[in-house]
Amino acid sequence: MRVLLAVLLALTASGCAAVGGHDAPAPGSPTRATLEQLLSRVLTVTARPHPGGYERGCKAGQGCVFGPAWSDDHDGPGGHDGCDTRNNVLAAQLADVAYRAGAGTCVVVGGTLIDPYTGRRLVFAKADAKAVQIDHVYPLAAAWDMGAAGWTPARRTVFANDTALNLLAVDGKTNQAKSDRTPASWLPPAGANHCFYAGKYLTVAVHYGLPVTKADKTALQRVARGCPAN
Repeated sequence: MRVLLAVLLALTASGCAAVGGHDAPAPGSPTRATLEQLLSRVLTVTARPHPGGYERGCKAGQGCVFGPAWSDDHDGPGGHDGCDTRNNVLAAQLADVAYRAGAGTCVVVGGTLIDPYTGRRLVFAKADAKAVQIDHVYPLAAAWDMGAAGWTPARRTVFANDTALNLLAVDGKTNQAKSDRTPASWLPPAGANHCFYAGKYLTVAVHYGLPVTKADKTALQRVARGCPAN
């Protein structure tokens, strides 16, 4: 648990990262030793299984396997606070946050973001909400395939709404490009942010007991070798 807390502190600090495909790790990135500790604890499987049955949608006749999107009805961080998960993430991760008049602090209508995947400064406006999206660092579809299919619905809902570990406000187009890919086939466009992303991904995996594939682990080990020594 102390390792996880240390990682979270480092990851929070690294959110404002510089751009650069081969840049040195952004200030505040987790250290190589921290990532190696997480890598030693994460479960590993040969390849991603495909059990079938994943259906995110919650309309009539759909599986709704991770619960309604951005539900406040869960027992994880931010649950039952009267605000939906998407707005909780925006309020926590944007700067210069503006709220809808009369809605208290539950509806974010504006703000700025240093995108943790591209390093660019983005301006968020609710009128163009898709420009800033909320990403599951460990994707829901991948989590389903890697073990969440066997979880209780309540645990899956907590995972899908985990503002403390698994959710990041990010550039919308980058989020769409990432889709449900895992580290073996996707890393942030900004090389300076690879250590940050690797730390986040591994922290989620260890916390929830989700495995990584051998290819994912190889990719994450490669990232770790380029992270700060201390």
